Amino acid sequence: MTASIDKPIPAPNMRDWQHEHLARYLATDGEDGYWWQSPRAGVPGPVPTLVLTTTGRRSGTHYLNPLIFGEHEGRCVIVASKGGAPAHPAWYVNLSAVPEVGVQVKGRKFRARARTATGPERATLWAVMVKVYPSYAEYQKSTDREIPVVVLDPV
Repeated sequence: MTASIDKPIPAPNMRDWQHEHLARYLATDGEDGYWWQSPRAGVPGPVPTLVLTTTGRRSGTHYLNPLIFGEHEGRCVIVASKGGAPAHPAWYVNLSAVPEVGVQVKGRKFRARARTATGPERATLWAVMVKVYPSYAEYQKSTDREIPVVVLDPV
């Protein structure tokens, strides 16, 4: 199944609860789904979420991903944690190749250019995101890779 930028599809390999969360978010413009609570016991929340649309680096297909986010200086910030897995999530690999993305925060939709924060900016934004979702600190301890922090600059 392929998708246009106007009709993106859920990213492959999402879990059932992610599909359900995404469907609720899209159906209600985030009124149901903006605040997300992990289905796992003991995980902090609820946390704010957005929907990111990326372009498949090989397929050109537009994929939807519901993600936790924070805000800093008027920009959305996301973390490519993949729960501390050794490899980056596919959405991050895709936006690294094609940084033009779509963003939906509740009913607000906009285009953005994604970029990976580095140096002191990354350190500042990492601290912001660990406050939003403290589990990121544990995820970083469980992997050798530096977990990317991504800034979504509106265009």
